[in-house]
Amino acid sequence: MLQVVQQLDAQLQAAMAAAFPTVVASGQPLDPQLVPASRPEFGDLQANAALALARPLGQKPRAIAEAIVAQLLQDQAFTALCLPPEIAGPGFINLTLRPERLAAEVQARLGDPRLGVPETAAPATVIVDFSSPNIAKEMHVGHLRSTIIGDCLARVLEFRGNRVLRLNHVGDWGTQFGMLITHLKQVAPEALTTADSVDLGDLVAFYREAKQRFDSDGAFQATAREEVVRLQGGDADSLRAWGLLCDQSRREFQQIYDRLDIRLNERGESFYNPLLPAVVADLRSAGLLVEDDGAQVVFLEGVSGKDGRPMPLIVQKSDGGFNYATTDLAAIRHRLDADGAGRVIYVTDAGQASHFAAVFQVARRAGWIGDDHRIDHVPFGLVQGDDGKKLKTRSGDTVRLKDLLDEAVERATADLQRRLTDEGRHEDEAFITQVATTVGLAAVKYADLSTNRITNYQFSFDRMLALTGNTAPYLLYAVVRIAGIARRGGDLAATAGPALSFSEPQEWALIRELLRFDTVVVEVEHELLPNRLCSYLFELSQSFNRFYDQVPVLKADDPARSSRLALCRLTADTLRLGLSLLGIPTLERM
Repeated sequence: MLQVVQQLDAQLQAAMAAAFPTVVASGQPLDPQLVPASRPEFGDLQANAALALARPLGQKPRAIAEAIVAQLLQDQAFTALCLPPEIAGPGFINLTLRPERLAAEVQARLGDPRLGVPETAAPATVIVDFSSPNIAKEMHVGHLRSTIIGDCLARVLEFRGNRVLRLNHVGDWGTQFGMLITHLKQVAPEALTTADSVDLGDLVAFYREAKQRFDSDGAFQATAREEVVRLQGGDADSLRAWGLLCDQSRREFQQIYDRLDIRLNERGESFYNPLLPAVVADLRSAGLLVEDDGAQVVFLEGVSGKDGRPMPLIVQKSDGGFNYATTDLAAIRHRLDADGAGRVIYVTDAGQASHFAAVFQVARRAGWIGDDHRIDHVPFGLVQGDDGKKLKTRSGDTVRLKDLLDEAVERATADLQRRLTDEGRHEDEAFITQVATTVGLAAVKYADLSTNRITNYQFSFDRMLALTGNTAPYLLYAVVRIAGIARRGGDLAATAGPALSFSEPQEWALIRELLRFDTVVVEVEHELLPNRLCSYLFELSQSFNRFYDQVPVLKADDPARSSRLALCRLTADTLRLGLSLLGIPTLERM
């Protein structure tokens, strides 16, 4: 109801100005303080401006509220929108929208593919940096949150009309490649001339073996360091080996991304490598760079070490090499300048918060981040096991993301087969595979997104695959339930007539929930909290199930029948669109 709220806000401001012209003359802003009503019995919205005006006007809040209401009642546009306001407590103005206006809002959404969500008035180029695995390593459960959260935020921003560049800042450069290339040349030289002679499984083992040799063999370590110099110098054989390692990893990553329906543009650390000297030069010309123990650093403002001295952000090491901070500075500079981004969002674990705070500070002081830019670090907590500790395998290893997704689908398959047996239903393998895959992957995604990203969450297959509670299967089942209405003869495709008719409290409760969708989507865009959308979809499903259980739909006579079918259709459309913004497809049967 964004447009309705904006209209009411303007009407309240006009009423306040008419009632208290001295406030306008003083230059004090007129803020109606319009918020959703705290309880259903208080109406739809509540204006709290009277309390804020009490001190400057020297009047009691209730008298102020009465004066504002008197002006509102003279506004025909307001009286056409709301029932007469009620003043509660010391001066809260409770507003209830007219039933006919609510019905009109429902009618408008039935023919609107965007379901009332407007495109942003100021579309921008937005970069979302997420996922970011390391080459030559498999994606593990630690990459799950960044990948899922980043994809959801990108979907919401795109839906709002922004141009979104989804960047995968993979770890594809650095000293570890000297180690890997040396090992590859020595134990699998055929990889340099024969395509696909090494698969990712071998590559992961290669990484472990190479790291072990690097740590224990001085001669190997020296050769690896020389290999880094050759790679950075553009040696053809070294670049070929590096390219093979990257391609092998990239193909395996893509299998995960395809499975999760994730779209990304890879732009790894190597992309920014040629830009690093310019970063140093720019910071030096800005007067920010200081030499400290042979390294080039920028001392941070407001951040001190244990010795009380300002903390340094190392931009160039004493040996002339660069680090992650240099790469991230080059990235933000390129994204704002060459890409023309107005907003950049970094989706990484909370442990990197101080790193990004330092990078953002330096970029601002260098003049790269302007007042018209918005830069956000979107931190997230850990995925934990039932014991409250970081999720690991029984052997203590980090859980591979591929294995986690496989197990989710396997468990969803077993659950579905048990349910089919209990219900005496017989379905073919194609149905079982489609439903189990959709439910299993949706359960993993939703369990992650439905948790406030800032906190840790405990991973539980049993909880996330349950058909009850705030889970993906519960939401998917609500869509399936509505599809079942259509299969039993309810025409959900037909648009209801010009006069929708509602009389039951369960109908009005569902209507008010449906009309919150646009506000929730805009909140997610601004606040970058996907769990807000999850909570809304769960509450919508609960509201629909109460409506469906307590109010007859197919057995009702017109116009109640067609109006209730319209609510079913709008609920299904809202759930489908909301789930699609989470990256979750829906089902017609399950």
